Amino acid sequence: MQTAAVELFLEKGFDETSVADITERADVTERTFYRHFGDKREVLFDRERTLERATIEAVADTPAGVAPLDAAAHALAAASSRFFVDRLDHARTRQRIIDATPELHERELLKMTSLADALAVALEARGHAPVRARLAADMAIAAFTAAFDRWLSDGTDTELGALVLDTVDELRSVAGESTVRQP
Repeated sequence: MQTAAVELFLEKGFDETSVADITERADVTERTFYRHFGDKREVLFDRERTLERATIEAVADTPAGVAPLDAAAHALAAASSRFFVDRLDHARTRQRIIDATPELHERELLKMTSLADALAVALEARGHAPVRARLAADMAIAAFTAAFDRWLSDGTDTELGALVLDTVDELRSVAGESTVRQP
């Protein structure tokens, strides 16, 4: 069903594709479709929040004493390496559809915000102060997003998890160049 939907989104466009079109192509009933997806947008998004759950589990598995940004970065790297293994072509196709549809782009941003929120809560649960946990989560998500874009566009064989860690290092470099000046 997901394959049928993606094919139709590419052929007709997301907005022009109806649930009826998807169910006809997939040879299932609309009832079956709605058992799997809340709406046609969900075809493109991780409804079960698999990446989020894997990231939070990886934070919980981080050894005590690890700095919050390191914990967040390594958790995202580990989770994305598992979640996106052998999925580069699918991820590129999915991203083309999302980029062409403002509503889906907004949905993607909301999913990243939700992931950042869950990551901040997990870091706080490990004893990190709320502000440090929030900053680390937001920074790690910014690095993840940049790494994901790079992974999709580079044509590289580099695993996404490795790109996440490289991008966090780049983030540290950029942050190290900045100073806050007092008036």
